[in-house]
Amino acid sequence: MYDKITNHFSTTLHGIDVHYELYNEEMKNNKPVFVLIHGFLSSTFSFRRLIPLLSREYTVLALDLPPFGKSGKVREFVYSYDNFANIVISLLEKLTFQHNILIGHSMGGQVALYVSRKRPDLVYKKVLLSSSGYLPRAKFPLLHSSYLPWFSTFLKLLLQFQGVSRNLMRVVHDVSLIDDEMMEGYTTPFYDRNIFDALTKMVRDREGDLPVQFLKEITTPTLLIWGEQDRIVPLSIGKRLHNDLPYSTFISYQNTGHLLPEEQPHQIYENIIGFAKG
Repeated sequence: MYDKITNHFSTTLHGIDVHYELYNEEMKNNKPVFVLIHGFLSSTFSFRRLIPLLSREYTVLALDLPPFGKSGKVREFVYSYDNFANIVISLLEKLTFQHNILIGHSMGGQVALYVSRKRPDLVYKKVLLSSSGYLPRAKFPLLHSSYLPWFSTFLKLLLQFQGVSRNLMRVVHDVSLIDDEMMEGYTTPFYDRNIFDALTKMVRDREGDLPVQFLKEITTPTLLIWGEQDRIVPLSIGKRLHNDLPYSTFISYQNTGHLLPEEQPHQIYENIIGFAKG
């Protein structure tokens, strides 16, 4: 299905509906394709300031990983990093995109690493924006609790108690960026009650981040970009990834938090284009 006005698509991959956005597909034959992969509790919305910049001259593909954004939220799907990587790989194969630069934010950075390890032939380069790294699998008490019948309701109440405004204040350095549009964009996917059942399943399905020995085997050129005031994935994680990933370059921004695509889209764009052309 294709919405001609907004460039929004949906397709079924691995038994689940996947929403994606596609811009300037006609440019894919002579330039790299930028593939945007969002973070946890986020969606393609988080790239709304970066997409218009990249799509001036390049093909841009952004997708909602299940169960986030407009993608499916079903209990039957396996919500693991490995399966998220399978979704990305299958979408790239479906679209016959070969010369791809993956841009992964937060959890999306870890998914980009999984894709790069599984199918290096599909990944020309990758950019990790405050990427998740070195997180273990959920511990037994949390895994055990996720099987209790009220757990999904607990997740819903927890997110409601925290509030979107409070959560956004944790992920941006300059809180003046938070406006009604941002709050609504990050809240809308959670109006669907099914997402909390899917998140409960994700607690059980999510394996740990890639271990060091696997990171050292990834030879795809990597640009790491971090906010120096990131309170979610601290600067030390970025420097550790830089040390463990061969052929990596590390950049950090002052006065910047975790939500890099919202906080520094123009600076990120300049760094990404320089990296892509280098």
